[in-house]
Amino acid sequence: MCQPPLRFGCGHATVVVAPGQSGIVLDSTRSSSRRFAMLTIHALPDGPRRPILIIAFSGWNDAAEAATTASRYLATAFHAEKFAEIDPEEFYHFGLSRPYVRFKAGSETEREIVWPATEFSIARASDLARDLIVGVAAEPHLKWKTYCATVLELARRCEATVVLTLGALLAEVPHTRPVRLVGGATDAELAARLGIRPTKYEGPTGIVGVLNTICREQGFTAASLWANVPHYISGIENPKATLALVRRVLPLLGTTLDLADLESAVKQFDQNLTEIVRQNAKIANYIKKLESRDAEEPSAEPAQGSDLPPASELVAEIEQFLRQQRPE
Repeated sequence: MCQPPLRFGCGHATVVVAPGQSGIVLDSTRSSSRRFAMLTIHALPDGPRRPILIIAFSGWNDAAEAATTASRYLATAFHAEKFAEIDPEEFYHFGLSRPYVRFKAGSETEREIVWPATEFSIARASDLARDLIVGVAAEPHLKWKTYCATVLELARRCEATVVLTLGALLAEVPHTRPVRLVGGATDAELAARLGIRPTKYEGPTGIVGVLNTICREQGFTAASLWANVPHYISGIENPKATLALVRRVLPLLGTTLDLADLESAVKQFDQNLTEIVRQNAKIANYIKKLESRDAEEPSAEPAQGSDLPPASELVAEIEQFLRQQRPE
């Protein structure tokens, strides 16, 4: 049973109440409403079960699309249904992140515009120990503080008990090693449950870093989980990193999943890379140097300057081989 749709508007909140349902008590002051005017919640869960909000952003925070793929995988696996979104108008530069046009479903004449969006879905499956809210978006270009405040307003309205951001970073790690996961949490118990190694990274950050900091400042229980992705295969999807993220998140949900499809994709992924290495001595030598360095100096930091040979000349060859393996 869900509560009725609501919209945080400019100076007021509109609530449509269906027969047999009661309205929602809202803080409808002008300042609060105006601040969150871009947030639309179509239905709030009735009797929330310790919801966890998992959110990932494409772009700078999403090497090899591992984080957004993991988030979408969880939403699909638990049959999450869309219930809220953030209007993109104030947060995106449409010249940089362009909308696209498509035909409406079932029509060959009518078109519609699909805008960049932040969409939230909720799963309340009986096999979940808690409600799962999944958010996926492109990293916004503008007003990051306001954007993060809007995300956390949704978390408050849904009574989320944990905010978990997923990310993926490029690192000088070989694909032959298990995927390293790093991150941080607002408390030691949550960090231990996620099994994350703290990172000492200092430098440029993305929306994930900003959101994590604001979560901490506002008293949310929060964590961030990042997969290390080999920088020499950054231009293709990496199911190995996706699988590592999904596996690490599942204990927080108090459930398990049949991950055979992801495991199969990882097997094919590894086979393709093994074949590339077998056929190319230059690539094989590069991987060996990474393995040697990985064994001596485990690193959880993004790829920076290196004494290894440049990988750029290897990337095109690797990506071309992998594309050739895809079925037509």
